[in-house]
Amino acid sequence: MKFRTRLQITFISIIVLPLLLTALAFFAIGLFLMGSGKGFPVGRLDYASMTENMRQVSAATDNVFFELKRQIETDPARLADTAYLEHVNAGIPHKTTYILVRKDDALYYAGNEAAAEAIFSSLPAFGEGNGAENSEIYFDELDKLVKQLDFRFPDGSEGSAFVVTKVNSLISKKLLVDMFVAMFLILIFTSIVLTRWIHRGVFNPINELNVAMRKIKEGNFDYALQTDAKGEIGDLYRNYEDMRLRLKESLEENKESEKQNRELVSNISHDLKTPITAIKGYVEGIMDGVAVTPEKMDKYIKTIYNKANDMERLINELTYYSGIDNNRIPYNFHRINVADYFGDCVEEVGLDLEQKNIELNYSNLVQPQTMIIADPEQMKKVINNIISNSVKYMDKPHGVIDIRILDEADSIRIEIEDNGKGIAQKDLPKIFERFYRTDASRNSAQGGSGIGLSIVRKIIEDHGGYIWATGKEGEGTCMHFVLRKYIELQNE
Repeated sequence: MKFRTRLQITFISIIVLPLLLTALAFFAIGLFLMGSGKGFPVGRLDYASMTENMRQVSAATDNVFFELKRQIETDPARLADTAYLEHVNAGIPHKTTYILVRKDDALYYAGNEAAAEAIFSSLPAFGEGNGAENSEIYFDELDKLVKQLDFRFPDGSEGSAFVVTKVNSLISKKLLVDMFVAMFLILIFTSIVLTRWIHRGVFNPINELNVAMRKIKEGNFDYALQTDAKGEIGDLYRNYEDMRLRLKESLEENKESEKQNRELVSNISHDLKTPITAIKGYVEGIMDGVAVTPEKMDKYIKTIYNKANDMERLINELTYYSGIDNNRIPYNFHRINVADYFGDCVEEVGLDLEQKNIELNYSNLVQPQTMIIADPEQMKKVINNIISNSVKYMDKPHGVIDIRILDEADSIRIEIEDNGKGIAQKDLPKIFERFYRTDASRNSAQGGSGIGLSIVRKIIEDHGGYIWATGKEGEGTCMHFVLRKYIELQNE
């Protein structure tokens, strides 16, 4: 879930949830308070009475009610004395409670005349109040609780004394306390729910990410984080996984690069040591006067020259490989016609092979108009390196090299096969590694730096192709590499 959505839900929940729970609590407390008022003959009662506990309202007027009742039982004629009634009314502690006395159908006395006029016509008739403690009636539309006592005036007229209380003016302390407690519990509940939700949805994932980042800091790139979450948290987890995998891959590449660099230094030292040792030996021979004849001197000088050339060739190949491996040698790609280009290459190398008594066979099975995108100079280096390897390891009296151009739908495959001494199956996957040579002693009579085929692979891969080798030891080797065709889009 996105943070924006989570915040919106939190905002709405903070408002709606407490209101909803408060309404439910108010309804439940009201039902409870109404239930506490059962046993009262309350007329026309609805939920407006939930603003006050009915027993408390009734208790607020009990003193004056019982005083009037005792007076009726002992001397009802005194209720005809307005001074007495005024005295009793003045002694009521609640100002919203007052006495009303009716004589026959007329208002005889009212402790609050304005309020009495509003309720007088709705009062129950004489005889409906039985003088018991539960002779109470609630007038919902007027929010009035009325207690009735019937008596007789000295002249025999029907009289009724009423104790009238305005209900909604009295706020139940119990209701206030209950609602305060309910609101407090609702806010605590809402806070706990939202806090746990945010903690589980935000803080837990962040803590897991902190642990994962500490693992990265400690060099542990195997601590994975998997999640199906959506939104920012899910994106953060997936970005961490991408970063972890890339860092792990980079670390492995660095380790491999360091290993190769160590091997490079070791191989360069070994390959340079052999010609330097030879040069040093022949120079010392000349200095010691070993080459006493012109023929011997000429042999020594030619050997020194050849060894120096070997060193120069090795250094040039190393420099070239370093440049191409670090992408410092620019490629000049062009559209090349396959038939024309490889035909010229075969013609060029054919003269050199003829002088070495090696037969060259060439076959082109692609369409004459087939094109590729390639750097002509770099591709020529590929062919020359492969053929020079074939010549170098040719061990047959009659050497044969076959060059074949094959059509493979949207690509072409070039095969260069010889009948030399071949390569063991276990060595075939490794021959494109730099400085790898099948002779363990590295004292091959043919020499070589051991990076020629690694240069070939790098150039082919930079052209978007791939290369591999097949063959059998003692029978020969075949190099295969594939290049994509150039297909020109034509507008309809």
